[in-house]
Amino acid sequence: MPRLSEKSLVICLAFAAWFGVDLSRSNASEPLQFDIKLLTVDANEGIAAGDVDNDGLLDLVAGRNWYRGGEWTPRPLRNVDDWNGYVQSNGDYLFDVDNDGRLDVIAGSFLPTQVQWFRNPGEEALRLGKQWEANLLVDTGASSNEGQLLEDIDGDGNVEWIVNSWKADSPMVIWRLVPKTDGEKNAKDNSGVPAYDVKRHLVGANANGHGIAIGDISGDGRKDILVGNGWYEQPADEPWKEEWLYRADWDLHSSLPMVVTDLDKDGDNDLIFGNGHDFGLQWWENQGLEDSETGKIRWAEHTIDRSFSQPHSLLWKDLDGDGNEDLITGKRYYAHNGGDPGGQDVPCLYWYSWNPDTKSFTRHTIDEGRVGTGLQIVVEDFNQDDRMDIAVAGKSGTYLLIAKP
Repeated sequence: MPRLSEKSLVICLAFAAWFGVDLSRSNASEPLQFDIKLLTVDANEGIAAGDVDNDGLLDLVAGRNWYRGGEWTPRPLRNVDDWNGYVQSNGDYLFDVDNDGRLDVIAGSFLPTQVQWFRNPGEEALRLGKQWEANLLVDTGASSNEGQLLEDIDGDGNVEWIVNSWKADSPMVIWRLVPKTDGEKNAKDNSGVPAYDVKRHLVGANANGHGIAIGDISGDGRKDILVGNGWYEQPADEPWKEEWLYRADWDLHSSLPMVVTDLDKDGDNDLIFGNGHDFGLQWWENQGLEDSETGKIRWAEHTIDRSFSQPHSLLWKDLDGDGNEDLITGKRYYAHNGGDPGGQDVPCLYWYSWNPDTKSFTRHTIDEGRVGTGLQIVVEDFNQDDRMDIAVAGKSGTYLLIAKP
């Protein structure tokens, strides 16, 4: 993978000055530096972290393989088909589906309608490098899937499978993982049988679109669903009885996920997102209702960075240990097989610190020329040294970045 040339770096700095992004700390004096370990090269773009083998250390799962914490050798997990320059998988999630005390993998895909879960085979099979058994979690009947989230949206302690479509007129559907009764679980003995019923809820019949986030935009304390073409307001009472109220508040082709957070600490949540298949990383300042009848929100738009393209995946987490969340993102390398604006540019990965006094982000370089992103970014302390590390999977490779002392 080519690195940035001196000429390219000069051009990058010139463009950065034009676009208003602060690159003053994007150099060798960076306060955070990482040892970069290439784990494998394929087109997989999903990755997740958890203790797969119950040894007390975090492991990684990423498409076809899992990686044992501290060792990081690829071990077999599942077969995944290649498709049109992609791997037919658009995200990995770790969850104990059969409630046997071991983390399993749930994974969706771009075109197939089936959501599969892959059962953790246990200590001996993991040691021998056996693949994980594939099981159908649910057939959604929906194709054109941009990605999904696994999150507790209604606050009842149980997660939901929330699917995003790149087609704006696709239905918005949530699949609820509802625990089975004790009688049902005991009868099944929990051995490879899901401990959850999967129940469909139609949130909206024909409004979706590229990009998704979960967060309270309405300011009522309940999590709403944001998609590429607007947002759905969670009902005040029972959320699973009827469709949710839809607000056609924007028309974006945004990142998955977007970030919903109160950046300026004024009591309402703002929005951070990237243009998933173009140049542009920005935050929108929530300035309250523009129209009380329609519920439309007034936004003030602020540019964060326009010097690289395809910031398709974002993570909002404290990377430098100062107690404040940071923005981690980068180029989703070859997101449309190099056909997007800037799609042939080299991979890059950055983090941005937020200054609430100046209401501005400062960019810091993690890597340029090797490490890009895919559809998920993981930040955890993998080696238990009280420093946050990074793991990403994308078409530039699956990487583990360990923070240096």
